[in-house]
Amino acid sequence: MSTIITGVSASMPQVSYIKAVDVYLWISFLFVFLSVIEYAAVNYLTTVEERKQLKRRGKAGMYNIDAVQAMAFDGCYHLTTFSVNSTENSTRDRAPSIANLDTTRIKRKRSLRGNVGRIILQNNHVIDTYSRVIFPAVYIVFNFFYWGLYI
Repeated sequence: MSTIITGVSASMPQVSYIKAVDVYLWISFLFVFLSVIEYAAVNYLTTVEERKQLKRRGKAGMYNIDAVQAMAFDGCYHLTTFSVNSTENSTRDRAPSIANLDTTRIKRKRSLRGNVGRIILQNNHVIDTYSRVIFPAVYIVFNFFYWGLYI
């Protein structure tokens, strides 16, 4: 996009005001940039959530060598190759402690902002799904206004 913007600016006559083609190319550049930012944010949030889940499960069980190799290979944590000690989990599930009840009460008292952040962290695919609809829709609306205004 930056090469296209530079090439178009070099081939057009130099004027002191913003040309219509500049507006179109810079808005298009903005959409490309925002899509890259969205991809990076979803990738980062997914990695953070996978690490948290791995830490939670890591306290309950032992690492499988396949999981360690998968993490080292592509930099992401894959929970499918993770083994968990079932006897520790079953004893925890049967006898909930008072400390666990206190933490659930504390979690209920959190603000809406904290809940929204937690929901976003746990549902990264929601951001991706909305972006697949919102980005093209807004770009189409921009094109209708742009071409309606400048033609």
